[in-house]
Amino acid sequence: MTDFSLDRRVRVSDDVVFRELEGEAVLLNLASGMYFGLDAIGTRVWQLLGEHQTLQAVFDHMLQEFEVDDPTLRSDLVALVDRLMEHGLVQAV
Repeated sequence: MTDFSLDRRVRVSDDVVFRELEGEAVLLNLASGMYFGLDAIGTRVWQLLGEHQTLQAVFDHMLQEFEVDDPTLRSDLVALVDRLMEHGLVQAV
C-alpha cells in the first residue's frame, strides 16, 4: 500500500472516462484500455475526489455520510486510492 497521508492531493487522470450506472461506476482508462468497476461506496469516493482538493476533505465527508469508524474509513480510503493510482485512474498532485 502506498504510504501517504490524508493531506495529499489527488486528481482524476485526464485519460479517464467515468459513467455511473444504477449507483455504481465504471471507469475506463483510455490510455491503457482498462476498465475498473466501483461499488456504490467507491462511486461516492470517486465523486468526492472530483469535488475536493485533499483526501482529508473526502474522508471528512465520508465520515459524515456513512456509519463507519475513523480507522476503518482511513484504511479503506487509502487502500482504494492506492488501487486507483496503481491503475492510473488518479494521480498525486
